[in-house]
Amino acid sequence: MSSSFITASPLPFLLRRRSSGEIRNLASVSSSILPAFGTVIDDGHLQTKNFVVAPYDRRYRWWQTFLVVLVVYSAWASPFELAFKKVATGSLMPVDLVVDAFFAVDIVLTFFVAYLDKSTYLLVLDHKTIASRYVTRYYFAMDVASTVPFQSLHRLFTGHTHNGLVFGILNLLRLWRLRRVSELFKRLEKDTRFSYFWIRYVKLICVTLFAVHSAGCFYYWMATHHKTSDDTWIGTEVHDFEHRSIWLGYTYAIYWATVTLTTVGYGDLHAVNFGEKVFSIFYMLFNIGLFAYLVGNMTNLVVHSAVRTLFMRDSINEIFRYASKNRLPEGLKEQMLAHMQLKFKTAELQQEEVLQDLPKAIRSSIAHHLFRKTIDKTYLFKGISEELTVQLVSEMKAEYFPPKVDIILQNEIPTDFYILVAGALDVLIYKNGTEQFLSNLGSADMVGEFGVFFNIPQPFTVRTKRLSQVIRISHQYFKQMIQPQNEDAKIIITNFTQHLKDLKQEVLQEIPFLPELLEELNTEQGTESNESTHNHEPVNYHGNPTVEGTNKTCAPGPITMRVIIHGHHPNEGDSKGKLIHLPDSIDDLLRLAEKKLEKRGSTVVMADSSAVEELNALRDNDHLFIF
Repeated sequence: MSSSFITASPLPFLLRRRSSGEIRNLASVSSSILPAFGTVIDDGHLQTKNFVVAPYDRRYRWWQTFLVVLVVYSAWASPFELAFKKVATGSLMPVDLVVDAFFAVDIVLTFFVAYLDKSTYLLVLDHKTIASRYVTRYYFAMDVASTVPFQSLHRLFTGHTHNGLVFGILNLLRLWRLRRVSELFKRLEKDTRFSYFWIRYVKLICVTLFAVHSAGCFYYWMATHHKTSDDTWIGTEVHDFEHRSIWLGYTYAIYWATVTLTTVGYGDLHAVNFGEKVFSIFYMLFNIGLFAYLVGNMTNLVVHSAVRTLFMRDSINEIFRYASKNRLPEGLKEQMLAHMQLKFKTAELQQEEVLQDLPKAIRSSIAHHLFRKTIDKTYLFKGISEELTVQLVSEMKAEYFPPKVDIILQNEIPTDFYILVAGALDVLIYKNGTEQFLSNLGSADMVGEFGVFFNIPQPFTVRTKRLSQVIRISHQYFKQMIQPQNEDAKIIITNFTQHLKDLKQEVLQEIPFLPELLEELNTEQGTESNESTHNHEPVNYHGNPTVEGTNKTCAPGPITMRVIIHGHHPNEGDSKGKLIHLPDSIDDLLRLAEKKLEKRGSTVVMADSSAVEELNALRDNDHLFIF
């Protein structure tokens, strides 16, 4: 582009901004072209050059819409005036002149409308460039030819009215304006404020009506120009039809065009002379394509709404075949079917494919809006910082479960924990080959956290009572978030400890080490309280919070490591050992082992007799032998 061009980004004309920067009209964005990457946008681009109109200006859009209404009139009048010459120089002439005047104004206005350069996606605002581009393109010549009132000019200069064929054909140049209707439908199809189905439906109706109207008028024109009026398709039915009412002839013409288009063909009106037969042949060939176009588009519109239903039926049939082939139990097959049906029913609520295409900040805002209240009510996260809350909500995934479906299975590996948003859950346990009910859970309750915190197989089975929505968070991601948040980690551990103390006795008994753990917690907290009373000094604790009393908050934490200690040499005896949370130093480990094993040790080795010198080298569930 020449350096003399004046350009601007089109974005300010697409987005009508409030003072806060909020977009006022999103529909204008959906139907417009966005600027290229790297385009600099600032307030300086909001003002166009004097006497230059932005193509996306709201007022110019309304002007274009008004012209479309006039195009509808031109599309009807041009073929009609060709067939019925009387109206071309009679009642419709003043209307034609007014319509032509509006399009003449549009031609002048086009010299001042900025255009979008397709190579840079910038608006060109220079007057000379805009005018040069318009004049050198064929659009200008066609716009002028379709606007000039040739018949009126001939009458003005000669003083005679001429109804010849030439002026009728020149009037057909006005059909060039139909491109505006096509552009309007393209814009409306992209505008989310309007139903795509109804826009396409109206478009198909308009195409059909224009085809019927044009064919009927041209067929009537052929009859009026035949040398013998009685030897025509309408002359055999209506004698002296040229001197009868215009609307009578128009009705017969539209009737013939309609029955021929619909392939009904009653035979009451049919081609008589050679020219009519040739025209009828080409019209029927055209109707084949038009009918295929109409049927194809209508089929797509109707079938599109049923695609998901067909896909769901195919998926359910696949489940039936899979269950039969593998001889799955009836109950398991019902769970699979219920889950598949629920997946399709809730697809519009979850819209994962839509969310995946959105920026992370928008996804986080959506999750915050949907699940923040539930997180605030969950016992584990009460009192945590805003920063951690935002991180948690952003990574949670929403899921739906139908009734009588297991969310967590007893003894499965803990990978996630869940928070119930809506619905109801039953906590069950299998003992001695029977299923026993322990408790039920409601909104904002949490499940699966015992396996995650203690790093043990899930102690319970959790099953839905009715349709339930849960949000899920990964065990690994939860640990990553907690590690740098020391204060929040202490709050979470305190909340978890209090929750353990509030558990029902029948639930506590199902996790073997919980009663002993809670007894130690109560004892250590009592000792700390007494020491604090006598010394009037706070106890100084270091390291991560653990269950063994090395912290002010004595409870299992999501970031501590668990090991199993034994009070003998690896080659001596065989004991189950005791599960503990690894303290910060070997000295603390020896003191804790003395307390747990009731004997003092000074050496720490692994199962292969290798000495332990650094606790950082240990892994979860390692066996340590202290003697």
